[in-house]
Formats: sequence, C-alpha cells, structure tokens
Amino acid sequence: MRYLNDLVIPHAVELKDIKAIIDLMRKNDLSVFEMEKDGFRLKLQKGISEQPMSMAPAQTAPAVQNGPAIAGPAQPVSAPAETSHLRDIVSPMVGTFYRAASPDAPAFVDVGKEVTEETVVCIIEAMKVMNEIKAETK
Repeated sequence: MRYLNDLVIPHAVELKDIKAIIDLMRKNDLSVFEMEKDGFRLKLQKGISEQPMSMAPAQTAPAVQNGPAIAGPAQPVSAPAETSHLRDIVSPMVGTFYRAASPDAPAFVDVGKEVTEETVVCIIEAMKVMNEIKAETK
C-alpha cells in the first residue's frame, strides 16, 4: 500500500488511473463515477462540495432620516373606482416580468384593454427561458 497525505491507496488503483477517470468524466460530461476493486471503493462527484459555503455579510444601506412632515389641508379621499369587472392574471411561475417583447416594442396589453383567453399579456423569464403568459380569462 502507498500513502498520499495520510490517505491509503491500495495497489488496486493507481493515481494515474484516477486522473484518467477524472479526464474521462470531463470529456463525457459525467457528474458521478463509482467503482469498487479489490475492496477499494472510489466515488467521484463533480460540482459538489462538502465544505460549507461562506457567505459575504449583507451590506446595509445607510439610514435616511427625513424631517418632520408638514401637515397641509386635508384632501378629500375619492371613492375607489368600481373594479368588480376586473380579474387578476396570475403567472404560474416566478421570474422576470416583461411587458413587451423588446424595449422598443409596444406593450402586449394596455391597462383597461379587454382581453380574451388567448391574449398574451406578458413574458416571464424563468431560468433563461422566455414564457408567454396568456390571460386565460375574459
């Protein structure tokens, strides 16, 4: 048996063989390799670290102190507009919301416009995939 930094490596597996296996894993895009030979078991996993990841401490923004608000004359509050005819359109996924196909393109839908079930109302980008979201309601 040979010793490498207090690690026992039996004669059944040479270090050059392990390096060759690692090269094969890279070339063939393998993420896990396991073998057992003469009582020696080897498991290689790509991209998995057993060491805990350290995170940078969160930076806090400086506190902003506003002066006292000056009370003006009370404004009458208007009654909320009737919204019973409106329906919420909820995305089936979490992602980045795009109102238009590109920055210089018109919006898919304008506020107050009537839509059908097949009307595309926005694009949600999730995991680098652009997903058209349809109204699914009238």
